Amino acid sequence: MSKKLRPVVIGALGAASVAALVITTPALSSAAPAPLAAQSATALAVGDLSAPAKKEIAMKLVSSAENSSLDWKAQYKYIEDIGDGRGYTAGIIGFCSGTGDMLELVEAYTDSVPNNPLAKYLPALRKVNGTDSHSGLGSAFESAWKQAAATTAFQTAQNNERDRVYFNPAVSQGKSDGLSNLGQFAYYDAIVMHGPGDSSDSFGGIRKAAMKKAKTPAQGGDEATYLKAFFAARKVIMKQEEAHADTSRVDTEQLVFLNAGNFDLHTPLKWKVYGDSYTIN
Repeated sequence: MSKKLRPVVIGALGAASVAALVITTPALSSAAPAPLAAQSATALAVGDLSAPAKKEIAMKLVSSAENSSLDWKAQYKYIEDIGDGRGYTAGIIGFCSGTGDMLELVEAYTDSVPNNPLAKYLPALRKVNGTDSHSGLGSAFESAWKQAAATTAFQTAQNNERDRVYFNPAVSQGKSDGLSNLGQFAYYDAIVMHGPGDSSDSFGGIRKAAMKKAKTPAQGGDEATYLKAFFAARKVIMKQEEAHADTSRVDTEQLVFLNAGNFDLHTPLKWKVYGDSYTIN
């Protein structure tokens, strides 16, 4: 779970499980998306962001904001203290030593690979959880993280924990709410930054605030109207913390796709985050 002012990486803690709704993925059209006004009427077609091609797009979109790069797989070895009070931030989704998700990741990795470079740091990770302390960690831990990150086993562990804590709950909730790929991605990006839960500054709290302003498609509402309410509610929370105050990942990314009527996340995609331009062809 990252928390970065990017320039700096941003994230969250915890896992929320939501009932999954099995939906058929709409066929990918090679045609350009219809304008927003024309497509909003058909936005009830529920997407499936877990389809491999769409999931890859989601990983790149998040990485552009979290790491200023589309090469999300290069982030397995990433580790640094970004000075946000959460200790170390590391890996493909910004697991943090101070918030519990790094500990859960290393525990899961050690369950599958007992003799790994990070196993001996579990006592220290448990001790620093909830703080920004490096006690028992330090440069040796950073080196061990990078060593582990070169292995398929630890990369798989990172992927699995990302999906368990962030991606799968966001996609499942998005499907239950009748959202398109864009809507499901909006949920995923929010849960990465704000974390699951019911507090006002969590993903669940932001969703509840949005639902007070607009109905979800599953409730009979228009998706474009609902997503605008969700973005507005999220921006209120983002601006409450300095590390989140730059709202460009909403304004010049997700709103750009929404205003173009690109509910399916058709490529090519062009957007900006923190002033940097990106393209997925």
